[in-house]
Amino acid sequence: MEVKIGVQHANRELVLESEQSPEEVEKAVADALGGKTGLLQLTDEKGRRVLIPAEKLAYVEIGEVAIRKVGFGAV
Repeated sequence: MEVKIGVQHANRELVLESEQSPEEVEKAVADALGGKTGLLQLTDEKGRRVLIPAEKLAYVEIGEVAIRKVGFGAV
């Protein structure tokens, strides 16, 4: 699933592919913005962690879970 994160005072957004569910990402964002952690922590599909201070978040766009198709076929 693709997650796009806008950071204040940054010209480009952060884009990462995550194996976390949309609900897990939404809960992590809510916890960070609610003051429970103060830090948004997400993990990409390669196991790298992305840490962003909650006060610097501009927006978070959570994409749909897409099933990857492999092979050739008629579309």
